[in-house]
Formats: sequence, structure tokens, C-alpha cells
Amino acid sequence: MKYRHVHHAGNFADVHKHITLLALLAALKRKDKGFLYLETHAGRGTYPLGGSSGESATGIGRLDAPGAAAGWRSGAPELRNYADRVRQLRRERGEPRLCPGSPLLAASELRPQDRAVLIERQPAEARALEKALGACAADSQRVRIETGDGFALLRAWLPPPERRGLIFIDPPYEESRQDFERARQAAAEALRRFPTGVVAIWYPIKDERDTLAWQAALAGEHGCEVLAAELSLYPRDSRVALNGSGMIVLNPPYQLAERMQDWLPQLHACLDLGHGGGADVRRLSA
Repeated sequence: MKYRHVHHAGNFADVHKHITLLALLAALKRKDKGFLYLETHAGRGTYPLGGSSGESATGIGRLDAPGAAAGWRSGAPELRNYADRVRQLRRERGEPRLCPGSPLLAASELRPQDRAVLIERQPAEARALEKALGACAADSQRVRIETGDGFALLRAWLPPPERRGLIFIDPPYEESRQDFERARQAAAEALRRFPTGVVAIWYPIKDERDTLAWQAALAGEHGCEVLAAELSLYPRDSRVALNGSGMIVLNPPYQLAERMQDWLPQLHACLDLGHGGGADVRRLSA
């Protein structure tokens, strides 16, 4: 069965992933010089949400839950920015149940001097992404959609002429061990070609031993700073499908870790189901 993000769109991992992504883009925008945003597994860009019984109910659905809005409004700037961006995109499109994917969120943050390359393996999803981005996708100088294997194609775009950029690696982990290994190899290839680039990898937290071994391998082969930010709604050894969500950031922007230590616990409080879990930000070593 081919992976379709629509089945998991808007869950707690998506929210964690997208808040982190917006924080990374905001950090790059502190400088006027343009940058490249490259995403290896872009998806279709927008997802319609169903009723309250889906996975989104414990993720993006908490934006709309009675009494929950106050927590987002009074939270850290990163939480408010995400909530405001989602609401703005919903208003612009007239779709109150819209769940924006990472390429739509990223495209909404680009300035005239910035570019995006969005790679999607499945042709139907790539066509849907082009439709979702509308006028942005029509300007191929600023936003380019590629159809193919994101792991293989990223090397063709690095290093970017801007010499600034964010590479976002977010495979489906349909073949879990293989995708973990390919994500590690892709990060190594990206930094070999573009040593000063920021590389972010999303990963699921299911088996803690496997996760720790993979993190150690990543940290051991790079001379740059490696940051791990994790959000769990269940204990890490629970036998549920997805215990937690993780983001590895290589070459993290200045003070990203300090900001994450502020907003990640707040996000956990907004999404907490009462099953344990928690939030953790740490720098990795080999």
C-alpha cells in the first residue's frame, strides 16, 4: 500500500513538525539575503479534515476545540504564529477545515528573494500540490515542483547559489528501517555538498532503542551541531502506533534550542492526552 499523508494529516506529529518548520524559516528570514527551501517528500500541500474522530482531533483539531484557543493565544510566539498562519490560510481559501501541509506553509513564508524546490514521488500528489500552490507554482523561478525520488534529486539542487538554505527531509517511513537509513544518507550528502546549510529531518518515535542508535549514527558522522527536539504523547515504550514525533536539526540557527525549550513544553500542554509522554530538547553527541 502506497503511503498517503491524508490518512495522518493534522495529527500531533504534523503540528510539532510544522511549528518547527515555521520557526526554522523565521530564523532564516532574520537576514535579508535570500535562501533556498528544499523539501524531499512534499505531499499534496492541502488536506481536508474529516470529523472529530480522526487523528487530527488530537493535533490541529485542538486549535478549534472549545476552551483550547486561549492556550494557543497566550503561548510562545512560535505557537501563536502557527495558529495564526493556519487560520489565515483557511480564511484565504474559504475552507474552515483545511489542514495545510508543509509546502503550503513554507510557500506562504517566502519573500521575493527566496526560492523553494518541492519534490514529490507520486505524480498525482505532485499535480495536487501544483494546484494547491496556485499562483506560487506558476512562477517556476521561485517555486519549482519536481516529480521523483526526493532522496536522489536533492543533490542536483545543492549547493544553492544563495549559499543559504533549509533542506527538509520527511519520508513516509513506510519501510521504516530503510527510510531511516536513507534519511541519514541524504543528510550526509546534503552537508557534503552544502556544509553551511540547515538540514531538518522529521522521524517517528516508536522503538526507543532504534531511535537512539540512529541518532548516534547521525551525530557521529558530522562535525556540526546536531539538535534533537521530541514531543511524545505516550511513554516511549508504549505499544501504540506512534508514541512521539521527533525533529533532528543539523546546523541549527542561533538560539533555536533555547526557543524550543520554551515553546515545546507549552505545545505538549496544549496537546496532552493524559497518557504521559513529554517534551525534550537536547544536543546530540556521537
